[in-house]
Amino acid sequence: MSSILTGDLWLHLFEMLCVIIVVAYFITRTKAFITVHEGKGSVTDYGVLILIFGALSIYGTMSGFAILGAPVNIRDLGPLVAGITCGPVVGGVAGIIGAVYRLSLGGFTAIPCTIATSISGFAGGAIYLLHKRQMISVRWAVLFAALFECFHLILVLCINSDMDTAVSIVSQVAGPLVFFNALGMGIFAKIAENRIEEVRTRGERDRYKSELDRKRAELKIAKEIQQQFLPKDIPPITGYDLATFSLPAWEIGGDFYDIIPFGNQKHGLIIADVSGKSIPAALFMALSKITVRSTAVWHPGTAETLRDANDIIANESDSGMFVTVFYGILDRMGERMVYTNAGHNPPLVYRRKTDSFEYLRQNGMALGVMTGTGYEQDEVTLHPGDIVVFYTDGVTEAINRNEEQFGLERLTSVVSASRDMTSYQIIRQIEEEMSGFCKDEPQFDDITIMVLKAKGDD
Repeated sequence: MSSILTGDLWLHLFEMLCVIIVVAYFITRTKAFITVHEGKGSVTDYGVLILIFGALSIYGTMSGFAILGAPVNIRDLGPLVAGITCGPVVGGVAGIIGAVYRLSLGGFTAIPCTIATSISGFAGGAIYLLHKRQMISVRWAVLFAALFECFHLILVLCINSDMDTAVSIVSQVAGPLVFFNALGMGIFAKIAENRIEEVRTRGERDRYKSELDRKRAELKIAKEIQQQFLPKDIPPITGYDLATFSLPAWEIGGDFYDIIPFGNQKHGLIIADVSGKSIPAALFMALSKITVRSTAVWHPGTAETLRDANDIIANESDSGMFVTVFYGILDRMGERMVYTNAGHNPPLVYRRKTDSFEYLRQNGMALGVMTGTGYEQDEVTLHPGDIVVFYTDGVTEAINRNEEQFGLERLTSVVSASRDMTSYQIIRQIEEEMSGFCKDEPQFDDITIMVLKAKGDD
């Protein structure tokens, strides 16, 4: 007979557990559960959860299985779970609700069961506080539930005067009670853990999205500001055809160019490449451009201009960044360009008369590396049909899927093939050739091109 009762008890407790698991799932989906777990719940949120978990405790008693006049159930599970997930207030009050109802039923085990249920939620709440309001692991939750049910059974043995009856009850119910309370706690804890992690992940995703939107807005503003530093229009230069193109690898970049008119006869031509990418490079680019342009106004020569600009940039910047600069002054009357190349890619010069190329060599260190750097000034004569191609390393170092670089050979080949075209058309040809070469390979560096073509007097 005892084995039949025990088998029925296992089945009955399993049925009760299934109901509680379904309720547990819906509890964890409520807004109140998450806000209270995080310690941000309102009075209403606490009240709702107290009533739900208190009702679970009452349900555990009402649907109990009587053995020797004592209702055997998983009443403590609701307050225990409430305590470890939502704290001592929800767990403690839910336990008191369940305890009061159990006491009203009387019976052989009324006192020990009432005491155990009364403190179950507070015990779970203590775990919640000790764990700094965080969910304990499922393993520890299961162990905690099993130990608490053992404590409950010890109370039954210690408080009842009829030891034989108490021992008989405990011997029959100990296994099922400990097992199902531990199992229920494990399942509930896993459901709660998954829900809490889901909310945390969603919160991190939303914060990431918000941060990403903020950064995009900042980049958009920075891009708009940076665009103000580039010439809006290319001033006409008598006897020459000039065109420019710039494409940052990111939303904003570190390349820049400038055209500075010095009266009707002379124009300053600048192309530069800042080390680094994105906002830091854009800020350094702004500093460099303003500095070079302002010093160019005070000096007639290119070497003196870059010397003073270098000292200012090196003194004002401690970021370790630097900028390569080619600065030339085009003298229309003398058909020549004096220049200083501060570590920049040597511009190509196509000679129409000989159908050949030469390079404007580097004659100084990049700006911003160190103060006191000296620079030299060279000059080049330009005849009708000659072409000067200024570029940054994003052109020659562009790669395809095989990690081959576009290189100077391809660049010179394009310029040679398009030598009869306008400066704008030459740039378009370079763009198309690079696009066909790189295909879907992403751009990893800023690309800036400036083409100057001598065409004689208008």
